[in-house]
Amino acid sequence: MNRIERTVRRIDAFQQSHRVPSFVFGLVQKFGNDNGGALAARLTFAALTTVFPLLLLLVTVLAIVLADHPGLRDTVLHSAYGEIPVVGKDLASNIEPMKRNSAFGLAVGIIGLVYGVQALAGVGLQVMETVWYLPKAIRPNYVTRMGRSFAFIAVLGVGLVVTTFLSGVGTFGGHGLPYRAGAEALAALANVGVYLFAFRILTPRQVETHCLVPGVVVGGVLWTVLQALGTYVVNHYLRDNNAVYGTFGTVLGLIAWFSVAAQITVYCAELNSLLVHRLWPRGMVQPPLTKADQELAALQATTSQFRPEVEVEVRVKGRPMSQAEYLAAGAQIAPDEIGTRRRVPPEGAATAEAGAGSTPHDAGT
Repeated sequence: MNRIERTVRRIDAFQQSHRVPSFVFGLVQKFGNDNGGALAARLTFAALTTVFPLLLLLVTVLAIVLADHPGLRDTVLHSAYGEIPVVGKDLASNIEPMKRNSAFGLAVGIIGLVYGVQALAGVGLQVMETVWYLPKAIRPNYVTRMGRSFAFIAVLGVGLVVTTFLSGVGTFGGHGLPYRAGAEALAALANVGVYLFAFRILTPRQVETHCLVPGVVVGGVLWTVLQALGTYVVNHYLRDNNAVYGTFGTVLGLIAWFSVAAQITVYCAELNSLLVHRLWPRGMVQPPLTKADQELAALQATTSQFRPEVEVEVRVKGRPMSQAEYLAAGAQIAPDEIGTRRRVPPEGAATAEAGAGSTPHDAGT
């Protein structure tokens, strides 16, 4: 073992023996193991296909309902576009001309919204199935996925109405610090509620609702912070830049905005799964494999159960060891020992714990 490897292993031993560094490293490692970057990219693309028909439908409905109240209509639109503070004003100027043909805009908006949200819900279902390691044999069928997609549409619609209303209240109210803090707190609470319902719809039913609370709270708060930071950046640094960058800047800003939001959402889902399965501390260098490393490998393998008639059994050789134990043993492991064992029977079992030196047992998600 050379000096560089020994130094890295000592760093690894330090992070494994401290709760905060090991938890953060475990979360980042799990995100990478689940190909979280690709999942976030798919969420970003699906969100882009959803936002334009959603805003088009909103503009068209407001043009019909509030035709005699242009001031109120503009206030509501301003609040809605404020949900995307980086490029909201540019979107408003680009979508506004579509109001001239209300019937056509309404039809295109509804069709595009249904298509876009179904795509978004489909990607969301895939994200949750991946981070929770749901065996393919017990994943929801097409009819169930369609039902969840329409429920997801309802959640997004109600969430947009609520958050737009809260933004409108902030617009009509005062501008003092206590008032703005209260408005942000209400917005955070509303965002937490939207995250909760969305996660509950998209997450496999085998996962209990209380297991979703940590990621939901973090997601709602971070989304609120992201909106506040976006508004601050626009008002202080990008106020006069949109005319220079034009459409190019609008597209890049929209992609960047949804990319950050998608990364937050995937990380929040990973956080819930990490806590439930206790997938930390993880090793930076292998061998050895920690208990969390072995458990993750077993969970990933059980997702390959693609038919109810198929039984998947996973056995990881070598008992789990921390990096400190590995160094103390002279960088030696006992490969003939059996560590984590996990079995998914043909029926698809409920979640169960698997530990080092245990006998084969049912386990699924």
